[in-house]
Parts: sequence; structure tokens; C-alpha cells
Amino acid sequence: MIYSVILACEIGFWVAIVLGLAARYLLRRPALGAALLVMAPVLDLVLLVATALHLRSGAEPGAAHALAAIYLGFSIAYGHAMIRWADVRFAHRFAGGSAPVKRYGAAQTRASWLNVGRTGLAAVIAVAVMAGLAWVAGTSFDPFLSTVHLLGLILAIELVVAICDTVSPRKPPAAATATTATARHGRPEDRAATVD
Repeated sequence: MIYSVILACEIGFWVAIVLGLAARYLLRRPALGAALLVMAPVLDLVLLVATALHLRSGAEPGAAHALAAIYLGFSIAYGHAMIRWADVRFAHRFAGGSAPVKRYGAAQTRASWLNVGRTGLAAVIAVAVMAGLAWVAGTSFDPFLSTVHLLGLILAIELVVAICDTVSPRKPPAAATATTATARHGRPEDRAATVD
């Protein structure tokens, strides 16, 4: 049952985003778009209540409940960023907005460390949700310990990625670098002509 609710909430999350952005950019109704976008976090509350009720009905805490906690943590921590990511692409495609910008160098490093913070927040929320679910069910937290270890591993991977991006940030493609250099200093033949 819980797996079905998680799947429905995940599908509903993206449906709410797509409908909200469609209302904002295609129908030119920003108020309706905002109302639809607000439905995305409401689905998190639906999942939390459904999971708590399932445990309260006598179900044993298990992988499905841990997955629900992880989903809630990452949905809350990354939800705004995911909506912003979709908004930029939707605006570019349908409303003449700026094209999405790929990050390089310091911008990429900053984004990686932001993801470490978001993943850490997601882990804290997920552990808090699992603790709350164990309390609601009146059971031990032990069934959730393996999930806590998994969250620690995910956070460690994010940390390694951020350190790698700090030590060796991603460089822009050679063509982009050449274009930037040309814009700043002019083409080599033009500079030669100027010197002569």
C-alpha cells in the first residue's frame, strides 16, 4: 500500500509542477499556476499522514516506511530547487526566457556544496520522520537503522563530489573558452593588424 502511495505522490508532484508551469506560461494565469505549484508540498503531507496511519493500523515498520521517510526528506530539501530547475526550462521553451546556463568553475563548486547542504537537510528530515513514525507505531527505531546508514553513504558521496569539484572544478568546453577570449581580446589577426 505504502509503495503505491509513494508512487502516486511522486507522479502527483511532477503533474502539479507541469500543470502549474503550464498555467503560468501557456495560459498566462500566474495565480492559478502558483496554486497548482503549492499542491506539490501538500502531497508530502498526504504521504506522511498515510504512512503514519498505516503504521498505526498495526503494520510492522519496514522498507516501505523508510522509503517514504527518504522521499519526504528529499522532497522537502530539494523540492524548491527542482521546481526552479523546471521553471527555467519551461520559461525558456514556452515563454522566451533565458536558456539554462551550465555551471563551471566556482559556480559548479558552489552548486556542489549547496547539494551537500540539501542532502544533509534531507537526511536529517528523513531520520526525524522515521523517529516520529517509530513513536507513532510504538516500536523500536531499530528497523530504520540500515536506512540511516544508507543516508550516511549518500551524504558521503555528495561530500566527495563537492571536494572533487573544489579541488578540480569542471572547466568550460574549449569552444566556449575560445569565444570568451576572442570577445575580451579580439581575434589574433585583428590584434596583429592593430599593431602594424
